[in-house]
Amino acid sequence: MSLIAATLTTGVMAGAFGIFAVSIMPGLRNTDDRTFVGSFQSIDRAIINPVFMLAFVGALVFSALTAALHLREDGRSVLPWALVATVLYLIVFIITMAVNVPLNDEIKAAGDPDQIADLAAVRERFNEARWIGWNIVRTVLATTAFGLLTWALVLYGRIKTSS
Repeated sequence: MSLIAATLTTGVMAGAFGIFAVSIMPGLRNTDDRTFVGSFQSIDRAIINPVFMLAFVGALVFSALTAALHLREDGRSVLPWALVATVLYLIVFIITMAVNVPLNDEIKAAGDPDQIADLAAVRERFNEARWIGWNIVRTVLATTAFGLLTWALVLYGRIKTSS
């Protein structure tokens, strides 16, 4: 069950990071400063919800649990895939907490866009290029982890059908 939960939550996160990479940030790139700041603040407030947090934290917890549960001899074929997926997603988690969240918090702390005197300065301090670059890294790593966990599911199925 943990392998299924790990695969699903990691897939959801790969999709969430991916949609930011291919749609949300490119869409916001061409907006004026007020629209960018207000929209990004709104999106960031909305994304912090129980469903997102379950997937974001669950991907790490369930992947690590899956690796731990496959330490025994009969689960060894799944172990390397789950372990590498866990390490990759741990890197995603660290990047998110060290880079993306502080940038998100900074733009939210700027306040109501209608009350900001210099929206261009707020947008510049946000550093779109840095946020986008690290989000692409998160997308690639989370997608790779999802692929590894998907393969682990295949291997797990082979173990179960051969026993």
